[in-house]
Amino acid sequence: MPISFNNIPADLRIPLYWVEVDPSQAGLPMIHQPSLLVGCMTSLGHATPQVPIAVGTQSQADNAFGIGSELARLFKSFFSNNFANEVWGLGVPEPGSAVAASGTITITSAPTQAGTIDLYIAGQHVPVNVMTTDTPTSIASAIVYEINSVTPDLPVTATSAAGVVTVTCRWKSVTGNDIRIDMNYYGTIGGEATPQGLTITLPAGAAGTSATGTGTGSGINLTVSAVTGNIQVGSTITGTGVPAGTKITNQQSGTTGGAGVYTTSVATTAASASLTFQNPAGPPGFLSGGTGVPDFTQAIANLGEKIFEYVALPYTDSNSLFNWEQEYGFTDIGRWGWRRQLYGHIFSARRDTYANLITFGNTRNSGVTSIMGIELTSPSWIGDWVAAYVAKAQRALINDPARPLQTLSLNTVKLAPLQDRFDTIELNALAGNGIATQKAGSDNQPMISRETTTYQLNLYGYTDDAYELVTTLATLARLIRNQRYVITSKYPRCKLADDGTRFGPGQAIVTPGIIKGELIAEYVEDMWVGLVENLTAFKQHLIVERDPNDPNRLNVLYPPDLINQLRVFAVLAQFRLQYDRGIDTQIIGPNPANIGMTGILPQIPAL
Repeated sequence: MPISFNNIPADLRIPLYWVEVDPSQAGLPMIHQPSLLVGCMTSLGHATPQVPIAVGTQSQADNAFGIGSELARLFKSFFSNNFANEVWGLGVPEPGSAVAASGTITITSAPTQAGTIDLYIAGQHVPVNVMTTDTPTSIASAIVYEINSVTPDLPVTATSAAGVVTVTCRWKSVTGNDIRIDMNYYGTIGGEATPQGLTITLPAGAAGTSATGTGTGSGINLTVSAVTGNIQVGSTITGTGVPAGTKITNQQSGTTGGAGVYTTSVATTAASASLTFQNPAGPPGFLSGGTGVPDFTQAIANLGEKIFEYVALPYTDSNSLFNWEQEYGFTDIGRWGWRRQLYGHIFSARRDTYANLITFGNTRNSGVTSIMGIELTSPSWIGDWVAAYVAKAQRALINDPARPLQTLSLNTVKLAPLQDRFDTIELNALAGNGIATQKAGSDNQPMISRETTTYQLNLYGYTDDAYELVTTLATLARLIRNQRYVITSKYPRCKLADDGTRFGPGQAIVTPGIIKGELIAEYVEDMWVGLVENLTAFKQHLIVERDPNDPNRLNVLYPPDLINQLRVFAVLAQFRLQYDRGIDTQIIGPNPANIGMTGILPQIPAL
């Protein structure tokens, strides 16, 4: 009996008709790649902390994690950009002993003309109508009412006293410091202007912090150790051997903001000197004073082996990125490792100056993480950028993992003012230093420019572009899953024989040649849907062989040529003022002897 049955016994004696159903040759792989949004939940949330749950609507997110909470805000931005794909939420408790960010809005004089105060809190419009009869105290109360009652899903709450509004972040962590308060975002051309006579002051931003350390200078290179606090690019250095006004311009190596080698604006002669680093004050308009970063260890462990393909992470501190990149890395314990084969990507965003983003990008190196650079003056909270980025990436990559994400619009988030946006030189440099980029679309909405990952160096520290783009690993994951489906569906219980073995048709036997043919057939299908190219080279380099030490093992060298993307269209416009100057070839004809001649008149037939 050459046919291999799975269930019907070979020694069955009972009549008559018996059928077992085998789906191994029928199905197709199903795509299941949910997103996971990660953030703090508040005491108003009813979900179990550190346990992922599926979320289908904004009201579900508000109920699960607390209205206006960090995680609820992520869902608000996500649903504005993707209403179709599966998404989960992972709420984590606020860090212990953390402090909520806060800031003040001060009214010092009442308007002499009625109008509207067009406030923007985390990029969300909060209009407050005022009259000439209002006082600073009543105006402050009106602002509090709009924040707390009219727009309850804002990430802040407010109180007022004597014309001063105190705005406080709803959750406690450092990401509250990224909440920005602006006025008149669209300007007079958009119908927004401060009422005449009204004087209003927005939050001043964070005061400059300081750090200390021991430094030794060699020209403009400064090696710093025993650092207390956080050293920032732009900080002013004081100490023996340091000229007045010397600043940190770049960090070359070491722990970000800690011990390492820095570049200074002028040469120093410090020799194991005690140095003080006065960091620049934070930009105006932001809440400040927020402290604390969640511990994601237990939350990550609770993910288990469930697939979460696209993670939205609003934290870019070294510890948070390390923990998530370990989970999604290529090691034995990572989701891209051989043992787990779950795959996935981490998306984040970071707001900073161009110089600081370049410095930050040079400290990161992960093929699974993409961090988008945002200008300081964008009104939208950084979490809104993160959620919009992952929402658009999920939809596009599920549809086709090989298509570039460029031009995908990030809905509801707001661009920085025109004069503050990164220019072409800056965008190009950011993309070359591990920072994903965004720019303005024709509709004045931000759009993805280049979905760069932070990967830049190989294991030996040399520049490498293997994992530079999100689409590379997204395409590879699709190919591996397609191949895994074929092998596990068609050959779940097979015997293994050498090529050339004669066996009856219907036997559950495979040979290296059979598997090689199957992989080539699958490659043809993958090429048909635009995931790979160059079939001939693939056939030449594909190796399928039996393991010399384990007769039950088949080894495969799988060399796909991933399809690329049209990202640059370069044209040399080599113009002419006129082709065949002085010659009318339509009259003269294409006589080679006339090429290059001028002044030739055609012969006119005699009348």
